[in-house]
Amino acid sequence: MATRKIAHPSIDERRASGKEAGNRTPVSSHQGWRPAGERPDPVALLEEQNLTREPDLVPVRHGRMMVSPFTFYRGAAKIMAADLKDTPVAGLDAQLCGDAHLSNFGVFASPERRLLFDLNDFDETLPGPFEYDVKRMAASFTIAAATTSSPRRTRSRSRPRR
Repeated sequence: MATRKIAHPSIDERRASGKEAGNRTPVSSHQGWRPAGERPDPVALLEEQNLTREPDLVPVRHGRMMVSPFTFYRGAAKIMAADLKDTPVAGLDAQLCGDAHLSNFGVFASPERRLLFDLNDFDETLPGPFEYDVKRMAASFTIAAATTSSPRRTRSRSRPRR
């Protein structure tokens, strides 16, 4: 059986690629998001998604989403994906969680019985721009801080500086 050798870029090549991506898409290009003129209706996106879900569980999902802005956000990954599709990307794709938010991180044991802190929900994983997971995670921290009894000083740290 023949084996295929996969070429891996050197550290210097990866560093140069990262710098090039940063020049193409500076941090400032991610500020000031505005809804697209032809933005899909968020409710229609959720209704479309309901068609692929177990019908008896759709009301349960909607009930959970109605509890708070954060629980709505947890169930609205498709809405955010639609909103992010035309935002700037650096061209560095990764295997995304697809639903990166604060509640999808946790502690679990490794086979060696070590405790690990990591993502623990991959039911919406897909390849895509790494920025999508970063933005979804950052937004989840902002929403959680703004909708809990976090001190005002803590909430302001989670918001992007202008």
